[in-house]
Amino acid sequence: MRCSRCAAAVPADSLDVECPACDGLLELVASLPSKRGDTLRELFATRRGAIDGPDASGVWRYREMLAACADDIVSFPEGNTPLVSAGTAAHWAGCLTLRVKHEGLNPTGSFKDRGMTVGVTHARRLRARAVACASTGNTAASLAAYAARAGIPALVFIPAGKVAMGKLAQALAYGARTLLVRGDFDACLSLARKAARELGVYLVNSINPYRLEGQKTIVLEMLEQCGWHAPDWIALPAGNLGNTAAFGMALVAAHACGLIGRIPRLLAVQADGAAPFAHAFDSGFTSLRPVTPNTVATAINIGDPASYDRAVRSIRETNGVVTSVRDEDILDAKAAIDAAGLGCEPASAASVAGVRRMVRDGIIAPDDDVVCVLTGHLLKDPDIVVRFHEHAREDREAANPPRPIDPTIDEVKRALDRR
Repeated sequence: MRCSRCAAAVPADSLDVECPACDGLLELVASLPSKRGDTLRELFATRRGAIDGPDASGVWRYREMLAACADDIVSFPEGNTPLVSAGTAAHWAGCLTLRVKHEGLNPTGSFKDRGMTVGVTHARRLRARAVACASTGNTAASLAAYAARAGIPALVFIPAGKVAMGKLAQALAYGARTLLVRGDFDACLSLARKAARELGVYLVNSINPYRLEGQKTIVLEMLEQCGWHAPDWIALPAGNLGNTAAFGMALVAAHACGLIGRIPRLLAVQADGAAPFAHAFDSGFTSLRPVTPNTVATAINIGDPASYDRAVRSIRETNGVVTSVRDEDILDAKAAIDAAGLGCEPASAASVAGVRRMVRDGIIAPDDDVVCVLTGHLLKDPDIVVRFHEHAREDREAANPPRPIDPTIDEVKRALDRR
């Protein structure tokens, strides 16, 4: 591993995820695979459909592109998520065609499983005494599950009262020691980093370079599902910026290996109430100014993103764009995705809301080939779904409220006619 700040070298088998010399983020240094182009594409194709072993995982199937050892892996398996038409949500976004990569269909219901299989596999290889993370919910759920499968104690730091019940329930059910911190996510991450330094637990947040290796495979699998024809745009929600960093790494490597002929542009989308990355983009990335986050999209409710430097590089290398959208736009986008039969948690819908804004601003053309990443499952935050449909807003009536009826067929007929 090498520090992205001071360039110090750190052994790849170290428990450190930050530079011991300057606290900079570490990055894995590895050579690209010797196989290139068609040879590499054919190798990946032969592994599809495997029912056990590393090839059954949508992460480890691409192991030549990962700077991680594929021995004695901890896997569900993960990945193998669909790339599907957005259906009626494409019209809502203003696109002639729009596809979504639904990472909410991973084993614990979010994209976090892709990074966690690599991070926890590495922790077991190092015989870590325990693994830990700070989380707004999805990371905690994923770490708890993978740590349980690995037989390693897990410690999760969660901001008290700011995590959806579905995510908290997963962390508890999988047996993680769950600490409700009186503070926001950034306070949780600061405490988790201190625990890693002083107590010797292995930190598996997205600052961990092995986590990013797994998250790269979202893009690799997407490109393979596109027949290795790169789309014009890949849109994704942006919180702590691990995915933004990982996506750029994957696209640059895929292009260098001859898997794709050109690099798509990234569109990183934040919520207006938690948009430090978007503000930095508007100023040409001259500086990052942390904010006190406040958004209904809890999975991206982060005011001081840890992977900022890596994400800046990804945006620059892909000629990407960073934007932000209102909470109302996120919820409306979620309703459009849900109504298309796809479903997602609120933060996921930021990607589609961001595409709608970019189409209206003339940055994305209506006929561009666009893929949106949905990062979490619909049932990750069911309370928000119910509130959205039961209650009216200033600009609209209640969307699809449940209706009490008497047990008569006439009542059913009236409900059908009303629908």
